[in-house]
Amino acid sequence: MLDNNGKFVCLAIPGKVVEIDKNKEHATIDYGEGTRRKANVTLVKVKVGDYILVHAGFAIEVLNEKEAQETLNLFREMLSSEEEK
Repeated sequence: MLDNNGKFVCLAIPGKVVEIDKNKEHATIDYGEGTRRKANVTLVKVKVGDYILVHAGFAIEVLNEKEAQETLNLFREMLSSEEEK
């Protein structure tokens, strides 16, 4: 993703942990609208039902549900404004 100055910036995506493997290394993350992916969760302490930020396949932070929903709403707004162009 590019910022206003044309420079690349990193992006972390919020999602909900729906399953954790038996080794507690990877989890299935629900990003909404049917999108689910695996992510490495060894950098944070998570449980099923937690919301997390995922960057480059790694969970980097646990969020509360309100923060996660606010961030997801911002993503939806950005995507819908891009589609309108």
